[in-house]
Amino acid sequence: MQRKLTDYVIITLKGLAMGAADVVPGVSGGTIAFISGIYEELIETINKVDLKAFKILRQNGIKAAWNYMNGNFLAALLLGIGISVLSLAKLLKWLLANEPVLLWSFFFGLVLASVILVGSQIEKWNWKSILVFIAGAVGAFYITTLPPMHDTSSDLFLLIAGALAICAMILPGISGAFILVLLGAYETVLEAVSSMDIKKIVLFAIGAVVGLLSFSRLLKFLFHRFKNITLAALTGFIFGSLNKIWPWKIVTETRIFKEKVIPISEHSVLPSQFDGDPQLFPAVLLAIGGFALIFLLERLAVKKS
Repeated sequence: MQRKLTDYVIITLKGLAMGAADVVPGVSGGTIAFISGIYEELIETINKVDLKAFKILRQNGIKAAWNYMNGNFLAALLLGIGISVLSLAKLLKWLLANEPVLLWSFFFGLVLASVILVGSQIEKWNWKSILVFIAGAVGAFYITTLPPMHDTSSDLFLLIAGALAICAMILPGISGAFILVLLGAYETVLEAVSSMDIKKIVLFAIGAVVGLLSFSRLLKFLFHRFKNITLAALTGFIFGSLNKIWPWKIVTETRIFKEKVIPISEHSVLPSQFDGDPQLFPAVLLAIGGFALIFLLERLAVKKS
């Protein structure tokens, strides 16, 4: 495909939007890719990073392999994603420390709307899809009740976190940041990016590359052969995970780890248990705003298709 410089600038801008989406726990970069009309090309490009590409590289050189892998498209997209992630990390880190209730309220609205939209893509509900939905919801809810991992900065953990989180880039409906929230690694990764901790960033990136190349083929197979069941599992997983991002929580047990106080047990409560909470009204408005944003993106996607 012949493209001009302006075309690649537009692709970079789409990458900026995807990066912003994946930093926020609730919006999927895959959704943004679909809305902007590059989803199919993205999937095809990822799947071209294979043994054939290395064979072409060995026989015909870098230029031929680069063209086979649609390298210009991928480089422009990754540039936009990288710029977006680096620029938003510090802002979100500050919000987590200073306005957690308002931030998580917005995220809660985003994810709740994602449950409805992902579930609406299931063509036929039967006993299998219902059973898988329940299993996914129960499993995800159980995960949210587990205490957070203590050393979320270890090398192996960052590799695994990167591999799991990157799946969201090619999976409309769930974000990579949301996976990091479930793993308890969201703040760890934000801290690494905002402080430019090169070692942690590189480890996370390596895990992301491995995960992307591996899971893209698996997800393509699952959606092709078991679309309804896969969507039902995904819907249940997102629904059961809402407990993790409920804005109002009470910490019942803490532990000191590396001179930091880490909550190891917390319970979701109703906002009425926070007497005179001045953030209740703005929190509800932000949740509604997040909910509406997802449906606005879906409307744009329908018009695009």
